[in-house]
Amino acid sequence: MPRRKWLRSGAIWIVLIVASLAVWLAFSGAGENYEPVDFTSSVIPAIRDGEVAFLRTQEGESRVEVHYTDTGRMPGESRLPPDTNIIEVLDSAGIAPDEVPIEVEQASRWGAILTGLTIFLPILFLVGILILIMRQSQGNSSQAMSFGKSKARLFSSNRPTITFTDVAGVDEAKEELAEVVEFLKYPEKFASLGARIPRGVLLVGPPGTGKTLLSRAVAGEAGVPFFSISGSEFVEMFVGVGASRVRDLFEQAKRNSPCIIFVDEIDAVGRQRGAGLGGSHDEREQTLNQILVEMDGFDSSTNVIVIAATNRPDVLDPALLRPGRFDRTVILDRPDIAGRRAILDVHTRGKPVEDNVSIDNLARQTSGFSGADLENLVNEAAILAARRNKKTVGRPELTEAIDRVIAGPQRKSRVISERERLMTAYHEAGHALVARMLPHADPVRKVSIVARGMAGGYTRTVPDEDRIFKTKAQFEDDISVFMAGQIAEHLVFEEISTGASNDIERASSIARRMVTEFGMSPLGPRAFGKKEEMVFLGRDISEQRNYSDEIAWKIDQEVQDIVDRSHKRAQEIIQTHFDKLEAIARLLIREESIEDEELEALFDMPRPRPDLVGPPTGRPSRLSQETASGGRVERRDEDEDDSGSLGTLRPQPI
Repeated sequence: MPRRKWLRSGAIWIVLIVASLAVWLAFSGAGENYEPVDFTSSVIPAIRDGEVAFLRTQEGESRVEVHYTDTGRMPGESRLPPDTNIIEVLDSAGIAPDEVPIEVEQASRWGAILTGLTIFLPILFLVGILILIMRQSQGNSSQAMSFGKSKARLFSSNRPTITFTDVAGVDEAKEELAEVVEFLKYPEKFASLGARIPRGVLLVGPPGTGKTLLSRAVAGEAGVPFFSISGSEFVEMFVGVGASRVRDLFEQAKRNSPCIIFVDEIDAVGRQRGAGLGGSHDEREQTLNQILVEMDGFDSSTNVIVIAATNRPDVLDPALLRPGRFDRTVILDRPDIAGRRAILDVHTRGKPVEDNVSIDNLARQTSGFSGADLENLVNEAAILAARRNKKTVGRPELTEAIDRVIAGPQRKSRVISERERLMTAYHEAGHALVARMLPHADPVRKVSIVARGMAGGYTRTVPDEDRIFKTKAQFEDDISVFMAGQIAEHLVFEEISTGASNDIERASSIARRMVTEFGMSPLGPRAFGKKEEMVFLGRDISEQRNYSDEIAWKIDQEVQDIVDRSHKRAQEIIQTHFDKLEAIARLLIREESIEDEELEALFDMPRPRPDLVGPPTGRPSRLSQETASGGRVERRDEDEDDSGSLGTLRPQPI
């Protein structure tokens, strides 16, 4: 059958017709060249003068070939008058038949064929082109008819699957989805108790936290077909295509039930209605309406579960989130230290990692990393080991991979002057020194003056433990660390550079949020300003000012006071420990990068600890109560609240 498939192509037939035409033209023109002559005025006088050797014609044709006695002369070609033959023409001219030899050839079958081809070949050529155009139009019409078909990819149960053992760091989410697996495997168990199978599960979390992986693990555990589609694949430029694709997708799912439909980035079609650019007739809204109808129109006997993923649940239409459509919302956040350790165990499984590599230490240094970041980290480390012609992955490769994930690859080809290199060293030394001496600042893990990404140097700070929220003291210490780079430049070189632009921007942003969002100022616990967001675009476009000019002036003053206090504290630390600043800068110039152990070796005093700093009023802190239990200080957290608005902050280069 495959051998005959090429015969169905219209292009092949066109090529064959053109080739036949070329062959015919080659054969028809392969003989001698003939000079057109008039029979009456040229040929007859030549016969009388004895210049013609013989005449040749074909039976039933008016064409006559004239061959001369002079062999060097080109033969002639003439046409007889219609309804005459050569004998009659010569007789009327007074030439006897024996004066010139006449060769009369019989009509050839090939000649008739060639004559027919001369007439019909152009017609056949045009017919072939017409057939090709018709087939193309049929193909385009079939593609047009397929616009309304679903583009979902089906992963059947007989393919290699992903299970819950391949997913780590999201134990609570796995427990929630384990019940979905039981619904699909044993529906009669729940039906006997009158329980209804959930229609949909919404996975919410930042990018890279494993939403797609977890949904495929559910399908792998349940052993059912898995339809995967992106929200953007529903919508086309033609009106009604998205709704048609939704109908087709759910019809396929019902035929393959029990099964799972996974819609990635559902916010592409699930945004709030009435916010589109096209009003109520927007194509996205029509697609959303069809999704709402299909999800709420399942039969009770149809075991089809919709799993959707998004990192923007705030822009989804409320009708999607009500019970009966997406019954459950599963939150996937960035993993804590235990989750990161489990994820690293999964991704280092089967890789030749050296024995001296501590997964616990690696998990501690990657606070704020998502699952995708950790996978990328291990992969980058393996690539670096292969580039260095090593057989195993060691600590240097993993440490380098952390820096690559956070700040980007090294820019070794960047050429800078010695003065700029020295200024960068003191700038980063200022960050490192202030972060080392402030109790609420994150510990310094690495300082480098090697350019990475857009940064000329960086100081990487990572907290010892994961945080759910941040305090005012931590924010103020962070601002002091940001200010320290420019302060060190000014004290050493008596001038400032543009290298602190990002530091100033981030410090100003933190100070303003402390005043306007977190209530960490004398203005009290108030939120100033309301951000206006266009749901269709999914981003903040302006801030609605709900306060007076007097309050605006006070906000600016409070922001300035916070920045000034933090700036003054950082300046006092650098002036007091200027010798340590010099030592750190010299070590950076010599080594280019220093780790936390090398930095700590420059100090002869322990790092200040937050729990040893008492409250300003002198009263005992509720968060740090000493109990007489073998002389050990126990920390009892009474006011922890899981509703912190900050979440775990990802480490950023300074």
